[in-house]
Amino acid sequence: MTTELLLEAEFSPGMTAAENQEIARLIEQAGFDRLGISDVVLWPDTFLVQALCAQVTERVEIGSMVSSPYLRHPAAIAAAVADLDDISGGRAFIGLGVGAGLDAVGLQYSRPVATLRDTITIIRALLDGESLTYDGPVYQTKGAKLRKPPNRRIPIAVGTRSEQVAKLSGELADRALVGARYLSPTIATQYAGWVEAGRARTGREATAVEIAPRLTLCCSPDGDAARRTQRRDTADFLVALRPADLEIEPERFAAIEEALSRSQGWYFDPEGSYPAELDELVTDDLVDKFSISGRPEETVAHFQRLRELGFGTASLKLAPVRKPGYSMFDGLKETITSFAKVLPSIKG
Repeated sequence: MTTELLLEAEFSPGMTAAENQEIARLIEQAGFDRLGISDVVLWPDTFLVQALCAQVTERVEIGSMVSSPYLRHPAAIAAAVADLDDISGGRAFIGLGVGAGLDAVGLQYSRPVATLRDTITIIRALLDGESLTYDGPVYQTKGAKLRKPPNRRIPIAVGTRSEQVAKLSGELADRALVGARYLSPTIATQYAGWVEAGRARTGREATAVEIAPRLTLCCSPDGDAARRTQRRDTADFLVALRPADLEIEPERFAAIEEALSRSQGWYFDPEGSYPAELDELVTDDLVDKFSISGRPEETVAHFQRLRELGFGTASLKLAPVRKPGYSMFDGLKETITSFAKVLPSIKG
């Protein structure tokens, strides 16, 4: 008997409020189970966008992917999540992580494990309605209590690709969102082992933590356009991760790294740019290792592979298809509506 695969869709809210809401509607209509709104420095505020999306959806869970405690105090995050749960009728979750882009506002990623431990501890207690006095190495509270705590347990997800934070998620979180697009059998086993080590350290139940790989989805009837879209994304994560089990010629890697250094803007922003030589250096076989991209029917095998690796959930960052004249909204709409044609068969 095949168990149903849970699918989470995340998008970056670099659009108008109405467009963000329409993307949320399309995600729910397509059949996704969860909706994550990226928390991006200097972009539209994730919690405001989540509230807007909650008003035009009825079923999907909604949360941030991922909120950084370097930008928001844990108590402020907890209060926002409690409000979102009220607005959505009990569909909120919270995604936490170190975050990205903090250098743009002069912040450093100091003591990430201690910072996230304090953050999860405080948020969990406040969302559970406790009055909390806590003296952590980074954050402290003195009799803190939410004015309107939710009346249910809110799931806490932690996004990471580091060993120590993965172990922390095994200790304290409900969901571990692991990895950065590249997922080989070796890497999948490594992530699962890290989370399990954290869980075992505290003696929690074996089913206490859901593990979901973070992957990118770009789907279009024009499979070549979808794969071209992912060349910059692939280069970014290849250079950031440098997977030890991925063989690539040193000269080619160096050329990709040099070309990437001349790119501008976020990798997921259609307004970002990259040197043309990346289209030659980042081939389709490499794109295939760092994303789920192509025509709808070409994506199906990736999800069968996820099942074979032992995953029952996948967290998918939706990439807007890049085409001449396309906006972020146009590209995201194409990815969602194209993938919707095969999503029911993938979920099982």
